[in-house]
Amino acid sequence: MRDLETNAENTWCPGCGNFGILSAVKNAITHLDEEGISSDSIVISAGIGCHAKIFDYLGLSGLYSLHGRDIATVQGMKIANPDLKVINFSGDGNGMGEGLAHTLFAAKRNQDMTMILHNNSVYALTTGQFTPLTQKGWEGPSTPRGSFEEPFNPLVMMIVSGATFVARSFSGKMQHLTDTIISAVKHKGFSFVEVLQPAVPYHSWSEYRDKIKFIEEEPSNYNEALKTAQDADPYTLGIFYRNTEKPVYHEELYGDHNPVNKRVGVEERRQKIIKILK
Repeated sequence: MRDLETNAENTWCPGCGNFGILSAVKNAITHLDEEGISSDSIVISAGIGCHAKIFDYLGLSGLYSLHGRDIATVQGMKIANPDLKVINFSGDGNGMGEGLAHTLFAAKRNQDMTMILHNNSVYALTTGQFTPLTQKGWEGPSTPRGSFEEPFNPLVMMIVSGATFVARSFSGKMQHLTDTIISAVKHKGFSFVEVLQPAVPYHSWSEYRDKIKFIEEEPSNYNEALKTAQDADPYTLGIFYRNTEKPVYHEELYGDHNPVNKRVGVEERRQKIIKILK
């Protein structure tokens, strides 16, 4: 088990919900390592925003990506080496705004990866613009008279796009969040975990704690999952959908081939080229 601590100075605001996500991820990776999923096989990426600082605070291999392009980055990692467990961290603006097309296609392809969406319903790092997930009526710096746009329902969006593990958790429910992340990483297919977390300059913990509830039981099929996600309010937690039968992208592409450990040597490639040219 590698040391997950780093020397990077933590610059999140005191009380930020991201601290809970960081702790839950560390707990989950420790547990996964004990189960035989080595932390050396886990690689990560992140976009741009408050969420992305988690990349600096986790002692894991990976690539700090561009705004909204982190989802594409981890897809490339998985296709390059299917033996890796890839985790992508994204903000609600990063993944549901700038990177929405990449997010949808990762779900559509059922890429074998985990996407953890830090949902604070605001572009916090850039001082409070509303995002695609901001609730209608929220009064912020860019919407002083209240946002008049209806937000996306990310759970519904992911289910209909093809994701095979769709869940929502809350950074104030540490055990539930840890368990959800463990299940997401172990799942074979595209795992989407929306994590509610307050950006404290714009939202308080009480706004969440007073509204949090759980679904009574995990839906057993696609239609039930879709209806549950549509009917639930934005503060309902749980695993909304899980499908273990849909093929994953890299196996449809390669079968059991791995370009890293089954690559053709230089001399063999040369002989193949010569044969083709003849």
